[in-house]
Amino acid sequence: MIFLKFSKFSFFFCLSTLVFTTSCVTKKKYDDLNSQLSQVSSDAANTKRSLKLAQAQQAKLEEELGKLTEANLKLISDSTDTGIALRKIKGLYTDLTKTYDNLIKNHEKLMSNSAAESSRLSSDLARREAELKALDANLKASKQQIDKLSVDLKTREERLNELERVLAEKDKAVDALRSKVSNALLGFKDKDLTVNVKNGKVYVSLAEQLLFKSGSTKVDPKGQEALQKLAKALQGQDDVNVLVEGHTDDVPVAKITGIQDNWDLSVLRATEITRILTKAGLDAAKVTPSGRGQTAPVEVGKTAEIRQKNRRTEIILTPKLDELFQILETN
Repeated sequence: MIFLKFSKFSFFFCLSTLVFTTSCVTKKKYDDLNSQLSQVSSDAANTKRSLKLAQAQQAKLEEELGKLTEANLKLISDSTDTGIALRKIKGLYTDLTKTYDNLIKNHEKLMSNSAAESSRLSSDLARREAELKALDANLKASKQQIDKLSVDLKTREERLNELERVLAEKDKAVDALRSKVSNALLGFKDKDLTVNVKNGKVYVSLAEQLLFKSGSTKVDPKGQEALQKLAKALQGQDDVNVLVEGHTDDVPVAKITGIQDNWDLSVLRATEITRILTKAGLDAAKVTPSGRGQTAPVEVGKTAEIRQKNRRTEIILTPKLDELFQILETN
């Protein structure tokens, strides 16, 4: 670049000298010199542009050189890390090789014993498969049994519900019957006549003094009135059976014609009451006389009061339980 500047200066210096020293220059030479001067100026401008371009390329190359230098340093660092990692990998490879060799040895040892072990395992597997089949069969049988029990349970629940319904209706009917009989016999004293419910039945207990004189089998007028009212209350109760039980105390009966003992007396009294009830309108097929004698006392004792309580007639009213028995029979 210094050389170019010097040459250009020298050229202009020489030209000026030539012009000033030569007082008379031909036009042709002058034109040639101008042409050369223009050419030199153009070459100088081109050279200047090339120089700037070269400088720009030099700056770019220097920048790229810096980047390459930095990348080279990084590669050197990565190479160091890679070398460390490679050495570790080589160590691991050596360990893995040793482990592999040990595994091969153990495998060969296991293979030498595998025949017996395989036979044992096959035997165990066959045995377990047989057990599994047996368990599966038992499971299916149990499931069938459970299904059957579920159906039976559902059927029993339905029967139980039906039974509870029938029992509830029976209890309701018994309560209604007791109320009806009690209302029909309201005019009698409690000591002569009581109406109670026991074991799903209505018990009408009539004391001896209301019905009979001592040792007699004929019902007094007051007793006949009570029996007729009872018969009237029971009319239309086709689903009620009537049991007439005669009871005596433990004192032997006096020698009366036709009466041998307390058995006879209780039976004859029950029969007489049955006759009055049926004449008053009850169906004879639904009324049953029974004599218990002294075998079913209300209280045990020898006092006059206890013996008086035991001398009684009990009329037991039992609602028919055909529907209930039918449900029970199906169970």
